[in-house]
Amino acid sequence: MVFLNLILLAFGAVALLLFLILVLRMHAFLALLLSAFAMGLAAKMPPATVLKSIQAGFGDALGFIAVVLGLGAMIGAYLEHSGGGLALADWLISKFGRENSAWAMVIAGFLVGLPIFFEVGFIILVPLVYSLTKEGKRSLLVYGMAMLAPLTILHSLVPPHPAPAAAAQLLGADLGHAILYGVLLSIPMTLVSGMVYGQWIAKRINVPLPPAALEAPAEQAANPPSPAVVAMLLMLPVLLILAATIWPKNQLLVLLGHPFSALLVTLIASMLLLGSARGLDRDKITALANKALGPTASLLLIMGAGGGLKQVIVDTGAGAMAGKMLAATHISPLIVAFIMAAVLRMAQGSATVSIITAAGILAPIVKVMPGYNPDLMYLALCCGGTSLSIVNDAGFWIVNQYFGLTVSQTLKTWTVMKIISGLVGFGLVLLAEALMK
Repeated sequence: MVFLNLILLAFGAVALLLFLILVLRMHAFLALLLSAFAMGLAAKMPPATVLKSIQAGFGDALGFIAVVLGLGAMIGAYLEHSGGGLALADWLISKFGRENSAWAMVIAGFLVGLPIFFEVGFIILVPLVYSLTKEGKRSLLVYGMAMLAPLTILHSLVPPHPAPAAAAQLLGADLGHAILYGVLLSIPMTLVSGMVYGQWIAKRINVPLPPAALEAPAEQAANPPSPAVVAMLLMLPVLLILAATIWPKNQLLVLLGHPFSALLVTLIASMLLLGSARGLDRDKITALANKALGPTASLLLIMGAGGGLKQVIVDTGAGAMAGKMLAATHISPLIVAFIMAAVLRMAQGSATVSIITAAGILAPIVKVMPGYNPDLMYLALCCGGTSLSIVNDAGFWIVNQYFGLTVSQTLKTWTVMKIISGLVGFGLVLLAEALMK
């Protein structure tokens, strides 16, 4: 009876969470926090214990991700201000040629998307999409879909982006593995959704240059950094973290390859190469860092509250019981993770919130299951979170407005691309699971 009650309470907490977000339109931070309180008190935990549980979960979640998110946001700010992203994309197009510009946009989106949020990377690269559309006299989707796919997939699958970094920590996945496997999985997901489907749909929907492209162009940096410098900075943290994973006995690499150190080294290099070397004084460099940290506050609160809900589920014992029940059904926990993250994405819109929420709910359940593989669980969950972007997602409307699409066209292009990318990634995760048995 106690077993059944705790399972029902866990489901009730999830239902309450969805109700608060979808029906009452409550901010995800408040909804997660209230759901954690409700779960603990309904399970007859003493109020003081509920508070300690939420506090412990909040601190555990933010102890790692706050540093990663803050450093990553500042690196992105220097890259955006310097004009480095656009300079790199222009260089790639000059090397690939105008006829193969879609492939150049894929690579540009991949490199820019590694450390930079989707929305920022989009704003950096969309002027280039406009320029190619104007010169090539082809559908804007030829270049736009090639640019969108890597930006949005990396945002959901590869740390130091906030959602995958938080999910990796909550699920117990090694961060080096998360980056390596996330990058490797992102390649086929990008090729199938952005190039195969993207170029196919571009031939069937002719999208002309939108009105937004006729407005005054964004201010360009007077002396952008060289493409080689930009590429080096984009790859530096990833390479340092992977090096520590590959050579764990080398203490220097272990130090430099920790996410804190790798991002800090990259940030200092960005300050010097994208700031001081371009004539920015100390005040301007500091102002850019301060400005970058502002938008991270909401994300950090959501991540902390997700950790609080996770800890309450653990401390009530509901997580362990649900894990045993799931193991008895012989349903792959990967399928459960994918579906839960996808449903949350469809329900409330944000990939970041859906991935973090699903990870917080599932972590205490799946960790106790025999044969648990945190790396595969992490990938399956992130694939679910990146799919099903519909009209309640801000990214949907960014694409709709900047590309000048109708709602129907956005569903046929952006939404279908997102669904395809999620299914391709999840299919490959299931294949990997089958091969490992």
